[in-house]
Amino acid sequence: MEPESVPAEQVAALRRFNRYFTRRIGALDDHYLGQNRPLGEARLLFEIAENPAGVSLRDLRSRLGLDAGYLSRMAKALESQGLVRLSTHPDDNRLRMIEPTPAGLIEVKEQNRRANALAAGLLDTLTPTQRDQLIEAMTTSQRLLRLAAITVEPVDASSPDARTCLDAYAAEIDARFPEGFDKSDLVPPEEVSGKAGAFYVAYEESHPIACGALRRLEPGVGEIRHVWVAKEARRLGLARRILEALEQEALTRGLTAVRLDTHASLTEAQAMYRTCGYTEIPPYTDHIYGAHWFEKQLNNAPL
Repeated sequence: MEPESVPAEQVAALRRFNRYFTRRIGALDDHYLGQNRPLGEARLLFEIAENPAGVSLRDLRSRLGLDAGYLSRMAKALESQGLVRLSTHPDDNRLRMIEPTPAGLIEVKEQNRRANALAAGLLDTLTPTQRDQLIEAMTTSQRLLRLAAITVEPVDASSPDARTCLDAYAAEIDARFPEGFDKSDLVPPEEVSGKAGAFYVAYEESHPIACGALRRLEPGVGEIRHVWVAKEARRLGLARRILEALEQEALTRGLTAVRLDTHASLTEAQAMYRTCGYTEIPPYTDHIYGAHWFEKQLNNAPL
């Protein structure tokens, strides 16, 4: 179902761009880049060649968002042409592995040469200023499309994904804080579960890449803890999306304000909270790592 909040003209504009771009780069041709295979097989071979030591079909399916049967058929087609080798993982015979053959690597090298030539040919018709404008627009488009594909979901605070995020969060701030970080300061799962609170994880291609927690602090007031985004997913606006999810969760629980604190060294976090409508307040708790305390009223706050 089409989201009602998205104007029809914006939907039409995105679809119009997709149709033009796929036609312009030859994505509809059964001989993509003049080679003897469609774009799907060419892209799959490229991804396999990026992992010459081998990659699992499960990882490829997750990364490319492909149906298992379709992926299997393409993998077998490439194998029949001598471009890849299929095998089972040495430690898990349920896991199918795929790796490029020397012939496959040669074809991908030629694929890259042709793709580079196509891209250079398109850019060559533009002035240097126009090229800069196009690359800037494409970079912005990629960032926003990537953010759009990321999901933020409530999870069990004791789940492996939640603990993976918290372990990464703890390791990072332990390196950043001059005094280090004691993992015993991490909020216990029972304090951000059920009626006590909630834990959210952001997923990109099924991998957890960000998190945040909410717990009830006192009647009508919640506390946000452990907002973290993996380094490779920063500058996308994902931290703000985590904050919005936690604020919405607080409202559904009848909380009209949320508070949080930050370490003195986390200047970028302080700036983000201020931009998102948080106001600095006096200390509301004796927290060893707290240097700045913030609060946001939610009753009239736009989410």
